[in-house]
Amino acid sequence: MLECVNVRAYRGGTLVFDGLDLCIEKGQNTAIIGPNGSGKSTLLKLLSREIYPVDDPASRLLVYGRDRWNVEELRSMLGIVSNDLQQEYGRHSPGRNVILSGYYASIDTWPHQQFSPPELTRAEVLMHRLGIADLADRPFGTMSTGQQRRFLLGRAMVHAPEALVLDEPTSGLDLPATFRYIDTIRRLMRSGTQIILVTHHMHEIPPEVTRIVFIRDGRIFASGDKEALLTSEAVSELFGCPVDVMCCNGFYQAVPSSSGEYDAGDGM
Repeated sequence: MLECVNVRAYRGGTLVFDGLDLCIEKGQNTAIIGPNGSGKSTLLKLLSREIYPVDDPASRLLVYGRDRWNVEELRSMLGIVSNDLQQEYGRHSPGRNVILSGYYASIDTWPHQQFSPPELTRAEVLMHRLGIADLADRPFGTMSTGQQRRFLLGRAMVHAPEALVLDEPTSGLDLPATFRYIDTIRRLMRSGTQIILVTHHMHEIPPEVTRIVFIRDGRIFASGDKEALLTSEAVSELFGCPVDVMCCNGFYQAVPSSSGEYDAGDGM
């Protein structure tokens, strides 16, 4: 699905990646974990072709085996739900328009955009499937964060893509909304949709995710099976602070280590 070899990429004037190597197999449910500022969001933008790596014959970045894409064609294979999109989306757009805008990758729908009867029907089916059909006419800005996330998920699903990339999907959600969203993600994976989860919260990682990628300071810090990487020692090293990692019902969580000391000035 994704192959990065010696990739160099900038975000604005900042060099984020300098020699990035990463491979994600098609169909492999993967979580990409790292501290804030590690390069997770830039990697997502490279994947969606919002930004491009530095042109260099010694490097390559392939998405589904290709280095060049018609962006509309790529959208039919890869759906992305990001926090940036949620912040940018028009507050007055009714829910139904949010779903339909996925066909054109636009913010809201516009008079020149035409939707076929099958496209309109799919939008209704997705709203029912995601439990938001009763919000079809409600303005996006009046919805809760969890409701907005489900509409954006439906927007990403209109093309029935092979894979979905989710950027910190439960950030800002309360417990019931978090559990509902995770349950939706699990059902998608069980039905054959590949999930790439970008996060720094381990509780977001469903049991169906089998591959973990650690990213730090613009480089792949570690990559491998979930059971091998989601350990107290590995996560402590990734984030640079002592934590204990626990597993319950297939979900992982990190808590402060009883033996650790924390710098109160960090992030305060």
